[in-house]
Amino acid sequence: MKPALILVDIQNDYFPGGNMELVKIDKASSNARLLLDKFRDQGLQTFHIQHTFQDSNAGFFLPNTEGSEIHGSVDPLPSETVIPKHFPNSFRETNLLEQLKEKNITDLVICGAMSHMCIEATTRAAADYGFKCVVVQDACATRDIEFQDKTVSAIDVHNASMSALAFAYANVVNVDELI
Repeated sequence: MKPALILVDIQNDYFPGGNMELVKIDKASSNARLLLDKFRDQGLQTFHIQHTFQDSNAGFFLPNTEGSEIHGSVDPLPSETVIPKHFPNSFRETNLLEQLKEKNITDLVICGAMSHMCIEATTRAAADYGFKCVVVQDACATRDIEFQDKTVSAIDVHNASMSALAFAYANVVNVDELI
């Protein structure tokens, strides 16, 4: 087993005052920081994923804006890899897969945002590539969404996503279970 931590899109626009604030993002980022510290202390690989949209109509994660920067709670060290992406799946049109293979990584611990988008897409792709995945659910966050004229609460969106991932793609745990 050779693990790596994947921190997905923990960026300023998701925090209070940002352009796409998520529910309980502060708690999720605090838990992500606990994971980051653990991986750093053990000298294990860490990858920060940074989403920017190429379409200015997105309204958030716009290139060269403060909102698209990685949040200070999980600031990467100069020795840590930052992988830019433009799609929900962190593997799509990035070099993430090549870097993981190059470092002989077999297991991924995944956290970040949004639970129902980039966490799901990244975890499903990772499992399809043969990685053993662990998603740290309380180090992930999302938001209320609208569907068919109804508001689905962030907790229901999150729980549905975690349930789907736990069924076939990942071991879904709390930060305390992992640390």
